[in-house]
Amino acid sequence: MMMKRLLTGMLIVGLFACKTTKPLAEQAQHTQLVPEGPAWAALWQQQSGEYKALCLQAYQLAALRLDQYLATKGNKPLAVVTDIDETVLDNSPYSVHQALSGKGYDDKSWMEWTAKVVADTVPGAPAFFKYAASKGVKVFYITNRLEAERAVTLKNLQRYNFPDADDQHLLLKTTTSGKESRRQQVLQQFEIVMLFGDNLSDFAAIFDKKPFEERNAAAMQSAASFGSRFIVLPNPMYGDWEGALYDYQYKLNTQQKDSVLKSRLKNY
Repeated sequence: MMMKRLLTGMLIVGLFACKTTKPLAEQAQHTQLVPEGPAWAALWQQQSGEYKALCLQAYQLAALRLDQYLATKGNKPLAVVTDIDETVLDNSPYSVHQALSGKGYDDKSWMEWTAKVVADTVPGAPAFFKYAASKGVKVFYITNRLEAERAVTLKNLQRYNFPDADDQHLLLKTTTSGKESRRQQVLQQFEIVMLFGDNLSDFAAIFDKKPFEERNAAAMQSAASFGSRFIVLPNPMYGDWEGALYDYQYKLNTQQKDSVLKSRLKNY
């Protein structure tokens, strides 16, 4: 009798083990970083106090740094250069919409989103740039939005009374996504005291289209600039950090991208 009960118990445990192990294995196989992953990141951006705190921290530090630069300004008038998306305007609803539709980024859907002119602001951004303008510092918006988005982009910035939201201070993407030539354009007349962005390429050409190992190494080599001249805003939804992981092969299909990104994960 004792042996019979023991065998029965082992059988029950074995059945439960089969029921729990198999779904876990299946779940691992069906975990999708692309395209569903950005929705999780967008949820954090939309709902977490930590995201808001990081943005406020960045812009409050920027105000302190700006005061320091104002005390030692040189011969040229001063300017700050900022990216737009995920730096001053929050596009997380677009990432949610695409991810829940099983899709990634594409120009058509993106332009449909920007045409709505409903992007909210990144916490701290309006206050800082208005403060900079009140001190006589010019604000230049260097973005990889397209010329076709000029009117709606200005309208969205003007909706929140961002300073210098006009054609003269909005530098859109032309022939390349690299922003160095546009930064040089500003430098012809102004001293750029700070740059703002969510992507390392918003700050310097040394980050442009580099493999992820080189990007990471360049970030460490530029440590003294972060929090000083370079003010970084958090964006886990998209960016060159992702493209670098699959060598900027944006034409890879969803499964191929997902496979490459999974291979970059550290596990134990």
